[in-house]
Amino acid sequence: MMISFFDQFMSPALLGMPLIILAMTLPTSLFKTPTKRWLNNRYTTVQTWFTTNFAKQLLSPISHQGQKWALALTSLMLFLMTMNLLGLLPYTFTPTTQLSVNMALAVPMWLSTVIIGMRNQPTMSLAHLLPEGTPTVLIPPLIIIETISLFIRPIALGVRLTANLTAGHLLMQLIATAVLVLLPMMPTVATLTLIILLLLTLLEVAVAMIQAYVFVLLLSLYLQENT
Repeated sequence: MMISFFDQFMSPALLGMPLIILAMTLPTSLFKTPTKRWLNNRYTTVQTWFTTNFAKQLLSPISHQGQKWALALTSLMLFLMTMNLLGLLPYTFTPTTQLSVNMALAVPMWLSTVIIGMRNQPTMSLAHLLPEGTPTVLIPPLIIIETISLFIRPIALGVRLTANLTAGHLLMQLIATAVLVLLPMMPTVATLTLIILLLLTLLEVAVAMIQAYVFVLLLSLYLQENT
């Protein structure tokens, strides 16, 4: 029986219970909290250095009110990056390849930025729907287009993350299947294909980190518009 390449994106279950919840709670156990000692271990020191510099780089252009989101955005970045990287290990499942998971993360965060903008500065938030100096004839269609683009933002966030990770995992499985098929017939070609697979794996590691960063970066830009 042929196994579909898309079976790897099915949520695994054990005794009728979905394991996606376990896969999403596992990253929280990999991060250590700083101790009260004068010196931390190397892992905690690197972790603290990374989170501090990431939050500083991401939130420096945002106003003081928007910097209250530092903890939420940094935690989301670490959460997505850890899930993406753990999904590259053999016999694992990547929750971020599920569109429902990504939309569940994107929609509340995007909606929070919109609500904050409407509450704190409604005039500036509504001004994004109509650029200054627009001809009178173009005002109605432009407002409709900008409104549609506003509501497409969370969809774009979720679909971008899902599509990039799904495409990378499918390509890796296709090349790995080609290596297994070519190995008994053409070992030389199989070796070259294996090298390509290793290079693609390194590329997917970079993609896993970059996509998590892009997801949070776009949220910070939406927050910057509304604060």
